[in-house]
Amino acid sequence: MTAYTKPTVEIHEVEVVLRKHFGSQLTRITSLTGGNLSTVFSFMLLDKEYVIKFSDLAGGFKTEKFISTLLSSQGIPFPLCVGLGSFKSLNYLISEKIIGHSLKDCSYEQQRRMIPDVIQILTRMNHVKLGTTKGYGKINSSGNGTYTSWKEYIIASYAEEQAGSFWEGWHRLFKTSCLEKDVFDECYNRLLAYSIYNEPHRYFIHGDFHQSNILSNGQQITGVIDSNGKYGDFLVDLASLDRHLKTRLNLDVVQRYQDYQQQLDIAIPHFTERLIGAKYYNGLIGLRFYAMMGWNDSYFELRDDLLSLI
Repeated sequence: MTAYTKPTVEIHEVEVVLRKHFGSQLTRITSLTGGNLSTVFSFMLLDKEYVIKFSDLAGGFKTEKFISTLLSSQGIPFPLCVGLGSFKSLNYLISEKIIGHSLKDCSYEQQRRMIPDVIQILTRMNHVKLGTTKGYGKINSSGNGTYTSWKEYIIASYAEEQAGSFWEGWHRLFKTSCLEKDVFDECYNRLLAYSIYNEPHRYFIHGDFHQSNILSNGQQITGVIDSNGKYGDFLVDLASLDRHLKTRLNLDVVQRYQDYQQQLDIAIPHFTERLIGAKYYNGLIGLRFYAMMGWNDSYFELRDDLLSLI
């Protein structure tokens, strides 16, 4: 199993796709950096900026369209999907572009000052109304969770056989990458032990909530992008944000988060145990992904953090 490579799409191919949707009133088609699984471009249409993403992974963009509607219809600043389709062997999604740049590109002082805004948006997003949806774990194209329980989702996520998915044949990483089976098994067993505290809770989880996916104009937060949406315990998103802020900025958001929940009179029973379970959940995803991408330094740093958790 080699490191995943995003699909290659040329500017003239992007223009072909966009003209099918919008005709000839297009300008400034530009390749964008970022995104580990999608190839991304921006473009202008009638003085408004949009984004188009291409992926060779099946089904993901239908889910993103559902999430876009779920969040934007409830006042969350998430890009509104305006089109999707297929081109050659790829899927694509077109959405409005939120004004702003990645929070990670802001100064330390700017990021520190905007943490209250980040926590506020995170809380609102985690508590959107889920309507008639059901299920846990990864959200599918119908808007439901793929599994009947959080535990079932965890077990399925790390099953050896995952034919047709991004993680097909992933056990080969134990032999071909820095992924260590004894470390992985230890953290997996800890995850199962703590996940009993996460299991009863079902909310919307962004799934990749950190500075790269939070946009800002330098003064305030303007939006959130690139959800890897799931249903489960919202502390999964806090655990992700906390790790990234601690690693890159040495900022601890957990106490600030708890203070804000108290202001809103939101009770979080078993907070410590649930946060540990969330950290192991995110951590195992990170270990496997870093090994897959060949990001060895990130792998070993995260491994040490997870092993020292308890």
